[in-house]
Order: sequence, then structure tokens, then C-alpha cells
Amino acid sequence: MDLLIGFIVFIGAMVWCIITGYTMVIALFIGLIAFTIVGKRKGFALSEIAKMGADGLKDALIVIEIMFIIGFITAVWRSAGTISFFVYYGIKMITPAIFLIITFALCCLLSYALGTSFGVAGTVGVIFIALARAGGVDEFLTAGAVMSGIYFGDRGSPVSSSAILVATITETELLANVKRMAKTAWMPLVLTLGIYSVLSFTNPIQTVDQSFLHNLESEFSLSIWAVVPALCMLVLPLLKVPVIYAMLVSIASGSVVSLFCEDMSLQTLLHTLIFGYTGEGGLGKILDGGGMLSMIEIVCIVSLSSTYSGIFTGTDMLGVLQEKILFVAKKIGRFPTMVLISYGFLGIFCNQTIASMMCCDFLKKPYEVLSATKEELAIDLENSVILLAGTVPWAIACTVPLGFMQVGIGAITFSFYLYLVPICYGIQKKVSNPFTKE
Repeated sequence: MDLLIGFIVFIGAMVWCIITGYTMVIALFIGLIAFTIVGKRKGFALSEIAKMGADGLKDALIVIEIMFIIGFITAVWRSAGTISFFVYYGIKMITPAIFLIITFALCCLLSYALGTSFGVAGTVGVIFIALARAGGVDEFLTAGAVMSGIYFGDRGSPVSSSAILVATITETELLANVKRMAKTAWMPLVLTLGIYSVLSFTNPIQTVDQSFLHNLESEFSLSIWAVVPALCMLVLPLLKVPVIYAMLVSIASGSVVSLFCEDMSLQTLLHTLIFGYTGEGGLGKILDGGGMLSMIEIVCIVSLSSTYSGIFTGTDMLGVLQEKILFVAKKIGRFPTMVLISYGFLGIFCNQTIASMMCCDFLKKPYEVLSATKEELAIDLENSVILLAGTVPWAIACTVPLGFMQVGIGAITFSFYLYLVPICYGIQKKVSNPFTKE
């Protein structure tokens, strides 16, 4: 009963924050207090509960460190013209019959290199939606292609905050997880590309608005050197350079390009790295954003959620619920159970990060009992909650990208990659589980 009351308080606080528009950090603080009280009523001293929370937070420190580095990357890629370079030449490549193909492919490339869904949706997504509206292409189709592309990288990039988070909470190797994700992504990727190819040929763009090209030309030099930060992120991890070093090299190279190719002063560059990029040309606020401070809220969410994990593990307060989940998993299988739990937490908490950590907390023990490896738990999380977050109409992972593009939830129907990955993976596990036998 105590745990039920704790969850009711937590969920109530979360719903209040969603309705009022306040940060979810407040709800997490309230939930932390509620679960601390539950732990106290289970007989644990406050000092013991505090140590459990600290142990959970300790596991998240590497994630927090990388989150801030990602903030630097998203800023310097804007200031160096890296994003603009790819958008410029992406638009130049457009012919009427391949508009949706270019949209999907470019979003895949940039989201994989940057590891961010929101950053790409707020730049590339906004520009291509504007092109679609001006050129007579269905905006739902275009937004669906953007959503599929941005979550390709959000799920599978070695510099994605979600991939790093999953590796941390499951205690698995990041690059090994990325390789497994690539193996389970190629078929959904091919199918998605095939669908968008058909739709692209049957819904050709009529005209391409050239104003974006002119604005990009006036605001950035579009030098070939702008590609260097992206190459660092794409190539170095493949050469087995640790991801964090690849990220630092990308930041350093982007800073050099900003200073010497884009004529940015050192003072402005430092301000950009901390507070984010602010454009001065005709693109308005489309390219604005990034910076270390842009990651503050998600760092707070990860930090507080990590303390939950430590408390849940240390007090075993989820034991009864995990027994019920274990019963369901034995009946229908681990991955279908993961999908159901994912939708439950996404529907309640509306947040990909919180839902991922809660799914891990609730399913870690049932997976162990069923002789599943940590690696299987990690890939099941990546192929369910991480992607399905973009299909829940009221979840942040869905509302924020669609809000950037000012498109309704009808675009979810055309976000094919988000559905095809869990469907294909679920079939694969039924036919031949690559981890352990069902």
C-alpha cells in the first residue's frame, strides 16, 4: 500500500507538471521524497536510503558528463556551419521525385552524427517542412520522414544520450550495444527507405523554395572544412577511438572552423558553447540553440531518476510488482512484456528518459530470473521504449519535434521506422533469439 501511495503521489506530481507546464524536475523531487518515505516505512534509516540514492547517482555521472559535451557539440556544429552545410547541399540535391528520400536520409545522417533528435528536428525538420509546404508535398508525410530519421540516430548513434543512458543503466558496453542495434536496424531501415521511396515518387515536390539557400549562403561560408566536425563523429568511433575522445575532437575542430572560417571571435565562441548559438542572418531562430546550459534540465532528470534506481534496488520495494511482471513475461515473452511496460510508463510519465530508467528498474530482475543477459535487456530497451516514445502523442519525444515543425499528430502514422524496428525485432526473437533461447 505504501508503494502504491508513493506512485500515486509521483504520477500526480508528473501530471500536474505536464498540465501547468512546469519542469518535470519538480515532480521528480516530489517523487524522491515520496519514495524516501516508503523506504523509511520499510525499516531503512534515512542515511541508508541516502547512500542508496548516491550509489544510483554515481552510476549516472558518465551520462551527465557526456550530456554536457553533447551540448557543446550541438552549439559548435551550428556555429561552424556544419548543419548548414549538409542542409544546403541536401536541398541542392533535391529533384521532384526524391524529396522524401532526401529528407529521411539527411535526418538519419545528421541525427547519427549528432546523436540528437530534437536538434535535428528543430533545424533540418523545420526547413524541410517549410520546403514541403511551399512545394505541395503532404506535411504529414514529410514530418513522418523527419521523425523516422531523427530517431534512427537517437536510437543507434554512439553519441546519443539515450544510447549512453541505456548502456549505463544496464551496465553494458556502449559500442557493443551500437553494433547490436545496427544488426537489428538494417531490415527496418531498408523497409522504411523503400516505403518513403514509393511515397516520394507518388508525391513529388512541385517547386523548391530557394530562399533557404540564399539565407544559408549569406550567413555561413559553407566551406568544405565545415564537414570536419561531422567526419570526426562518424569516423573516429569506427576506428575504435573512445566515443568521448571523438566528441572532444569534434568540438575542437568545430571551434577552429568557427574561428577561422566563420570569423567568429573567441569571446563569442565561448559564449556559444555555454549559452548556445544565436544566428544573425535571415534564418531567424531556426538554427539557434545548443550549448551546455541547454542540457541542464535533462541532466537534472537523469540525476534524480538515477537516485530512484538506487533506492528501488537497495530497498527491493519493487519486488512484488516485479513478480507480477515476471508472470506476464513467462506467458507472452520478454520483449512483448517490455513493449507493454514501455507504453505504460511513456503514457504516464511522457518522458523517454524517465520511462527508460523505470522500465530498466522494473524489468531487470525478471530478465535475470528468466536467464536473459544484460545485453538482451539493453537491446530490448533500445528497440522498444526509446523508439516508441515518438509514437505516444502526448509524450515529449513526440510533441517537441512535431511542435518544432508545427505539424499535428497525424504525422505519427507515417513515422514508419518507429514501428518497423520493434515489429521486425519481435519477429526475429520469435524465430531465432540472438541472445538466449525463449
